[in-house]
Amino acid sequence: MSDPFGRAIRDHYRGEREAPLVDRDGERTREHPIERWYFGEFEGDEWLESHLDGPLIDMGAGAGRDALYFQDRFETVAIEVSDRLVATMRDRGVVDARRADMFSLPEQFERDRFRSAYARGTQVQLAGSMAGVERFLSDLAVVTAPDATAVIDGYAPERDATADAFGYREDPAPGLAYRVYHCVYEDEVGETLLFRLFSPDRLRAAAVGTPWTVAEVRYPRSDRPVQWVVRLEKA
Repeated sequence: MSDPFGRAIRDHYRGEREAPLVDRDGERTREHPIERWYFGEFEGDEWLESHLDGPLIDMGAGAGRDALYFQDRFETVAIEVSDRLVATMRDRGVVDARRADMFSLPEQFERDRFRSAYARGTQVQLAGSMAGVERFLSDLAVVTAPDATAVIDGYAPERDATADAFGYREDPAPGLAYRVYHCVYEDEVGETLLFRLFSPDRLRAAAVGTPWTVAEVRYPRSDRPVQWVVRLEKA
């Protein structure tokens, strides 16, 4: 399976990367800022830590930056779909790093396994459709405790500035959009990534019929107002 993303991050960690990791949308490209996004120091904040507890599942954990922080506070399981990223996390000291797909959680973890869940980096929007988001919320409910919380983030199609995001595709329906691009590293081309962008109101609608409710919405970064962070609670 092609994995230019995981290979570039692992090469970077090992000091062997000689080419950039490039995101491509047609003729438009950007260099992926590996060091800044995956190897900078993670600084928790009071709000975030007040809503997470162990056991925690860190979904789409990348190179383990956030997992390294949380595992010093409580049990943390970090998952990724790339063997190279899992190997990198383990090399960096993540105690429980596993190859697992966040969109098939009940097949990989027992019922009520986690007290909280965490997915940053707009990972949930890779569900691809609102039906996919509903399935994800239902599956996440299976593997989390009855009183669990979750913190996720996403791009905000309800805000005009989001139209400038890389790979953005407009949707005439209110509160919805897409992002589409793929990664290239050296001569390896990755599969096309399809993000279904949805507003917090659309997330509220998707949660109907699942045990989750949207408890709080934040736009925490003045330098990045196109992203929201949501806290979910079991109803």
